[in-house]
This record gives sequence, C-alpha cells and structure tokens, in this order.
Amino acid sequence: MEWKKAIEAYSFYLRLEQGLSDNTIESYQFDVNRLARYCKFLKRKNTPISLQADTLKDFVFQLSKEVQPQTQSRIVSGIKGFFVFLQLEGYRNDNPTQLLELPKIRKTFPDTLSTSEVDALIAGIDSKSKHAFRNCCMLELLYSCGLRVSELTKLNKSDLFFEKGLIRIRGKGDKLRWVPVAESTSTLIENFLKGNRYQIAAKGYEDRLFLNNRGKELTRNMVFTIVKKAALRADINKKISPHTLRHSFATHLVENGADIQLVQHMLGHASITTTERYIHMSQRHLKEAITRFHPRAN
Repeated sequence: MEWKKAIEAYSFYLRLEQGLSDNTIESYQFDVNRLARYCKFLKRKNTPISLQADTLKDFVFQLSKEVQPQTQSRIVSGIKGFFVFLQLEGYRNDNPTQLLELPKIRKTFPDTLSTSEVDALIAGIDSKSKHAFRNCCMLELLYSCGLRVSELTKLNKSDLFFEKGLIRIRGKGDKLRWVPVAESTSTLIENFLKGNRYQIAAKGYEDRLFLNNRGKELTRNMVFTIVKKAALRADINKKISPHTLRHSFATHLVENGADIQLVQHMLGHASITTTERYIHMSQRHLKEAITRFHPRAN
C-alpha cells in the first residue's frame, strides 16, 4: 500500500468510525503526509507497510530540530494513530510506533482576559467597518458562550432558541450540546438579524448566521484577523486569538464558583481532565492575589 492510498483510507476511518470533524481529520492528514515526505527523501523505499521503528526514530529526531515540543508531540500522536489504524485493519501485524516517546512539555496556561479587557476588545471593533455590528456580535458570542471558532462560523439561525435562553452548538465530531446565552447577547443578535444582516446569502448558506462579503461562511482566518485587529485597537498586550475568549469564558466561570461538570458540558469537552486545567488557572489566580496583596507574602 502506497502512502496516498493509506492516508485516504485513514481519513475515511477517522470520519466514519471515529466521527471526527473535517478540521481534525485535515490535521491528522497533514501529520502523516509530513512523515510520507520524509520517507520519499530516503534512499531505501519506505511504504506504510514496510516502515520500521528505526526510521520513525530518525524522523522524530529530525522533527525535534524543526518544531517546538508541543508541535512535535501533536505530530507524533497523529502518526501513532495512523499505525494503530493500519494494525486494526490488518495491513500490518506490528506497530512500529509503540516505543516512540512523546517529548516532555512544560505545562503552560493560556492567556486569558479580564472582564474589562473583554469589554475593551469588543469596543475595539472598528466602528467604521462595513461589518462592525456583525464582528461585535461574533466576539460577544465567542466570550459569552465559550465557542470554538469552527462552532461560531457554522452557527445557524435555526440554532438560536432565545425564547428558551439557549443556543444549539455542533461541536467536535458533530456532537450537539446546548449552551445558555445571556439576555444581553441574545438581544444583540436579534438586533443584528432585524436590521444589520444585509448580505444576500449564497445558495446553501441561507441559514448561516454570519456571512462574508460573498454571502458564504466565514473562514477561520477571517475570525482570527477580526480579533487581532480589535486587540490592536484596544491596546491589549497579550497573545490573543478567538480561543482566548473561550479560555476567558471558562476561567471566569470557575473563578466565580461554577460547577466544573457544567463548565465541561458548556465547553463540549469529552474529558473532564481537559476542563480541570481551569481549576489550576483559578488556583494560580488566587496565589497571585495572595502574593500581591497579603502582608505576609512579603
């Protein structure tokens, strides 16, 4: 089996058997393609079936020179999943990745915004922009509902249940969840729908809430650009992305005493372990407060 056919089969497996999103599947494809390109430069022929552990170790060693440990860890994880698939489907009797070790990654916490910084960021939207109100609504939803970028761009008008105070989110793996929405946010979106959503939707996008100039779905890069420009105008000196608003949403909930399982549900995390890092972020916040304000800290 050649690399192209193996990666195509792996992609079908991830979509049909694992139920992963298109973005996640593309990431796994990218990781395995990187290994495939490396193998093509070697003198001996290495197919997905013939590849041995020594070649994989050399590949990982080369990776360590080119990318950061976190990226290296993600790539190695993707490749491990690929060879597990080959073994499950009977293409290989062994798994050459079993002895591959993931690099040790220093635990870091993502940047979050204070409530005043969130307000400043949303106020940083260029009011002269043609899509100022749309952009304001998007940032408000990212923060008030803790959405991922892909969840925001695929949000439909039919997903809005403001009379019940809820919105329906299609998360990773097409898993549905319900998230409460603040009255101020729902009012903002209703005003947007009444008088400011003036784009003509392209065919197939009639139900989509937020559209670009061509009446189609916004790209992830467009949302990133909107957030970056707003942060620049607001003079916020932090590493900010749309995901920063999601982190801020979760952190503020935990800091104010929200049940961690409820936060897990609202974020759409499959594992509670992923959500528990916000407890550690909250603890860090408390430690910083003690260090800064308590007389014994000095």
